[in-house]
Amino acid sequence: MKLAESFLQEPVNATAASATFGDQAGHFAPPAAPSLALGVIGNCAFSALVDERGRIVWCCLPRFDGDPVFNALLDPGDKSGAKSGSTPGAFAIEIENFREARQWYEPNTAVLRTQLFDTSGQAIEITDFAPRFFSRSRYFRPMTLVRRIKAIHGAPRIRVVLDVRFDWGRQAAQVTRGSNHLRFVGDELALRLNTDAPISHLLSHQPFVMTGEYNFLLGTDEPLQDGIADTARLFEQETVMYWRKWSQRLHIPLQWQDAVIRAAITLKLSLFEDTGAIVAAMTTSIPEAPGSQRNWDYRYCWLRDAFFVVRALNSLSEVGTLEDYLRWLSNVVVDAQGGHIQPLYGIGLERNLPESTMDHLAGYRGMGPVRVGNQAQEHFQHDVYGNVILGAAQAFHDHRLLHRAGLAEFRQLEAVGERAAATYDKPDAGMWELRTRARVHTSSSLMCWAACDRLGKIAVVLDLPERAAYWSGHAGVMKERILRDSWCEERQAFAESFGGKSLDASVLLMIEVGFIDPKDPRFVSTVAALEEHLCDGPYMRRYESPDDFGKPETAFNICTFWRIDALARIGRKQEARAIFETMLAARNHLGLLSEDTHPVTNEMWGNFPQTYSMVGIINAAVRLSEPWDSQI
Repeated sequence: MKLAESFLQEPVNATAASATFGDQAGHFAPPAAPSLALGVIGNCAFSALVDERGRIVWCCLPRFDGDPVFNALLDPGDKSGAKSGSTPGAFAIEIENFREARQWYEPNTAVLRTQLFDTSGQAIEITDFAPRFFSRSRYFRPMTLVRRIKAIHGAPRIRVVLDVRFDWGRQAAQVTRGSNHLRFVGDELALRLNTDAPISHLLSHQPFVMTGEYNFLLGTDEPLQDGIADTARLFEQETVMYWRKWSQRLHIPLQWQDAVIRAAITLKLSLFEDTGAIVAAMTTSIPEAPGSQRNWDYRYCWLRDAFFVVRALNSLSEVGTLEDYLRWLSNVVVDAQGGHIQPLYGIGLERNLPESTMDHLAGYRGMGPVRVGNQAQEHFQHDVYGNVILGAAQAFHDHRLLHRAGLAEFRQLEAVGERAAATYDKPDAGMWELRTRARVHTSSSLMCWAACDRLGKIAVVLDLPERAAYWSGHAGVMKERILRDSWCEERQAFAESFGGKSLDASVLLMIEVGFIDPKDPRFVSTVAALEEHLCDGPYMRRYESPDDFGKPETAFNICTFWRIDALARIGRKQEARAIFETMLAARNHLGLLSEDTHPVTNEMWGNFPQTYSMVGIINAAVRLSEPWDSQI
């Protein structure tokens, strides 16, 4: 069978096929301008971003940090100032005489629906998803994108444009055809599109009338075992059911339920289940502010961000992600052997993530550079030791877990605790990853304290009184030092570093980790100072001092959520709720957030979707919601 299919494949002149683009009769609107009005689909193995007209503009394969086979998000072409010879890659399904689009998620799932309408009222519906469901005693999560289209009004005419790219857009795929499939071959990856749509029309970009339903399954270069339509229908049915059951098991707050469910699903999609790593975002090089050059690659696992992700999901009683992450984290701890731990690693535990730029790509809206890799792997960020132990601590206390931690794991974490105790008062790059200066950052010292504090509590659970006394003793000394040396009498606030005067939103984490009573006058005074100097209305910036690129222009979303939490805890709950509603309004049309919000335009900036920001939605809703027993 495989021999016969190979024999039927015919090579295609991709250049000639592309030359026909735009030369057909009829009018097809130009692509939507690059924006973060995007939906994310995925299956805990890879993901893709779909714009509001149903065009896949970003997808890295074979995993989150791979080469983008669709890179239009960062290479919008000559219309946005792309470099000469650059060709954007996307997977577009277009309707002739386009008028408007509607888009939503199937409720409580990661299945995305997009409807496109023409000027005559005719319409199609596109369903996008990545299959994920339980089969044969495992989670089935193939490297496969599924797109299903059907006419919902009239008999509209459509065009399908599929431009697969390799080597960061520099290499066009070599295309061959079979009777019901196309193959896209690069130097290191080959993809197959199985489809029941007319192959000739796909190759020529010829518009054609929708006379039924069509299915597109783009994935590994393997034939399907069953029919194309049957496979697509089965995958959709099972994937919808998987996500609905997963969402059903969440322990959600009474209010803002849809926002919380969408945030939780998005966090789950950020899990690379093969190893247990959690990526900070799906993208690279979306600027933190227009033209700022603050363009970073976030497709890796930061121990800091991952801790906050599992903490947020744990608050909803979703502990499966925690157990997966603990597999990854234990490998990091054992590999370190009591030594330095990097703030981030590759999702396959790669230590070396050298940073480089793709100068042939224009970048998002032409705002390069496009960076691959992240220099922060070289940093010393001492808060990482606290994030490791905080991330693992629940495994010693939670009786629901399939694999509870015990004495062996505690001994491994003690080595991490020794690093925390040794470095808590040493200069580092800090959690904001400053590249040109080092200080004794309050937030790093705080997390080192949390490491020792939690080790003491774990020792109590394990009935190890001597170790409990040892670690609580360390924590007591560290707490006294932090309270003394981080307090700035002149500013009447905890400063960003020992002996410093500058303000930094990260000190709000003091109440997140239980370091200080939120109603302590020193903390209340700190909140007031931060609001005066770091806030633009409801939004909060990270810090006030210039960094390597000047003063921050946009608000960092997680800082705004930290402010919401602080206000709620110190008794200003109504103000906290008002700011939370503002943040909910800042989401895109599908309920997703990026890293930053511009305080003037309210536009989203920074990598997308940002796990930190989605964590903030969950935490704020849990903190502010009325209890269930107030209504039922």
